[in-house]
Amino acid sequence: QVQLVESGGGSVQAGGSLRLSCTASGRTFSRYSMGWFRQAPGKEREFVAAIDWRGDSTYYAHSVRGRFTISRDNAKNTVYLQMNSLKPEDTAVYYCAGRANIGVVVEDVLYDYWGQGTQVTVSS
Repeated sequence: QVQLVESGGGSVQAGGSLRLSCTASGRTFSRYSMGWFRQAPGKEREFVAAIDWRGDSTYYAHSVRGRFTISRDNAKNTVYLQMNSLKPEDTAVYYCAGRANIGVVVEDVLYDYWGQGTQVTVSS
């Protein structure tokens, strides 16, 4: 069993930055693909970014490409989401997810483990 705990959310003005962290329990984090998803009020959960087990490959939603960066530190069992040039439409609860897999995973239904979420609010 893997537990994921997100942190780093908060409120920021448009154009600002935040860095989200997701720390995993367990000894096999380095063998997990990790992803970030978000859900805004009244909307479905959507994919944001994903990274493979070694951090060599990443993939981003079109809406965040060039502004967000996903990375991981396997020694710390942590995956990060650096969010720059934030926009009001980035406001959502952000979730990290994990799957015992070595490649990049985009589909949320393929993830086995989820964090509790952290709120990000961007004001104009």
